Amino acid sequence: MSAAGSSPLAGRWTAAAHGLLERLMTEQGNAISQAAQWCFESISNDGVVHLFGSGHSRIPIEEMFPRYGSFPGFNPIGELSMTFHTQIVGANGQRQAMFIERVEGLADQILDNWIFKSQDLLFVFSVNGKSAVPLEMARGARKAGIKTIAITSVTQNKDGKPTHSSGTTLIDHADLVIDLCTPIGDALIDIPGLETRVGPGSSVTAIAIVNEIKVQTADLLVRSGYLPPVLTSSSVVGSEKSKALFDSAYAEHARRISSRMRGAGG
Repeated sequence: MSAAGSSPLAGRWTAAAHGLLERLMTEQGNAISQAAQWCFESISNDGVVHLFGSGHSRIPIEEMFPRYGSFPGFNPIGELSMTFHTQIVGANGQRQAMFIERVEGLADQILDNWIFKSQDLLFVFSVNGKSAVPLEMARGARKAGIKTIAITSVTQNKDGKPTHSSGTTLIDHADLVIDLCTPIGDALIDIPGLETRVGPGSSVTAIAIVNEIKVQTADLLVRSGYLPPVLTSSSVVGSEKSKALFDSAYAEHARRISSRMRGAGG
């Protein structure tokens, strides 16, 4: 067994990821800023920015909110049936999750839990952009009259034939598309002697996209005079202030969401 760090490929994935991030900001910077502008307009107008992702695309929706350095106005919609991957096999295993996200009509059931208002938005994260549920989430949101933003690998969207019965992919149902800039198959590194690549890159660019949007949105909100309660560690502001910020952020999130949950009486 080789000693740690002795592989000639050490640092290769990190270099590739760095290149992806540079390409992302060069090619997608304007789209990211447009998304941030829409988020600002939504949140400042008492709207909610909803975020949906199945599979590993759940990662960026949790990165947006709630976690340290984030603020209310964003609503992550994560369905456990399509994102609970750690079981892998057996009950709640990966086979079931991958099957479920391809079931046409399921998105309508998810969307039926929500009341969208005209100032709301929906982000949909899907690397390949062909699975039924993410595609139909975007389609349903547009039908409800709100703007949709697709975060996807455009290369994968356009590779091969669509698998949805409509003959479309996610980008066909979005008002704005942000390209993850990842290759077909997502993985970045060729390993000598191995048939297929290793080391996916989409999580890196997806995380970069949501944090760019988060930071730019916060800046626009503050410039407009609104100071959002930012979830902040007690190691930064002390335990009392940290708790106050958390309570304020959660209360504001609950206030916005309560009027969007069907049957909640908001």
